[in-house]
Amino acid sequence: MGLAVFYLPELDGSDLVLDGAEGRHAAVVRRIGPGERIRLTDGRGSFAEGAVTASSKTGLTVAVDHRGRVEPAAVRLVVVQALPKGERAELAVEMLTEVGADLIVPWNADRSQFRANPERVAKTRTRWQSWAFESSKQSRRSWFCEVAPIASTPEIAKLLTDAALAVVLHEEASTPLASLDLPVTGDVVIVVGPEGGITPAELDTFSATPVRLGETVLRTSTAGVAAAAALLSRSRWS
Repeated sequence: MGLAVFYLPELDGSDLVLDGAEGRHAAVVRRIGPGERIRLTDGRGSFAEGAVTASSKTGLTVAVDHRGRVEPAAVRLVVVQALPKGERAELAVEMLTEVGADLIVPWNADRSQFRANPERVAKTRTRWQSWAFESSKQSRRSWFCEVAPIASTPEIAKLLTDAALAVVLHEEASTPLASLDLPVTGDVVIVVGPEGGITPAELDTFSATPVRLGETVLRTSTAGVAAAAALLSRSRWS
C-alpha cells in the first residue's frame, strides 16, 4: 500500500512539522503515529517522505529521508465541466481529479440552471476546490488538480481557441473521440455539457470538434471522466 499523502506548502528542512488542519487530520482523524511513514507534498510536483517522530493533537513531526520531484505532464488535461445540480457536482470533481485532470473549469452553460450571484459563485468554487484538494491527496498526486473560476460561454470559447486540441462531447456527433490524433504538448480541453445538453448556439460558438464516446449517453457527472480516461489511456497511461 502506498504512503498516505498530506499537503505542506514548504518542504525545506530535515524535520518537517505538519500542523494546522492538515496536521490535526493526520494525527487525530487518521491516527498516524510515531514510526509510520508518510509523504508530504506541496501539490506542485515536489514531495518529501519520512517517518513520523512525534505525534500530538496539533499535528506530526516527520524526519525526512527521501525527497523527489515529479515533472508536470507535457500535455495538460483541462476539463470544462458544466455546473451539475446537487451531489453530482461533487462526484464529477472527485472522479476527474482521481483520473488525472490537471484543471477543472466550471462552466455556467445555458442549461445549467445556475444563478450566478457573487456569493453563490464564491461558495461554489470554494466547494469545488475543497473536493479537488481532498481527492488529489486521496489519489496520491504530487501535482494537485486545480479549479478555475466559474466561466461564461465566451470565456470557454477563448479557452478552446488557445488549446492544442479542443473537443466537445455531444451525443449527436459522428466523430469518435478515440479516432483523434493527440498533441505531444499543450492543452487538451474536453467540454462536458449540462444534463439538458449543449445548445446549438453554444456549439456554434466553440471552435472545437464535436465527438462521441460510444453508443450510450452518459450523465454530465460521468461523461468527463470517461473521456479523460479514454485520452489518458493513449498518452500518460501507455
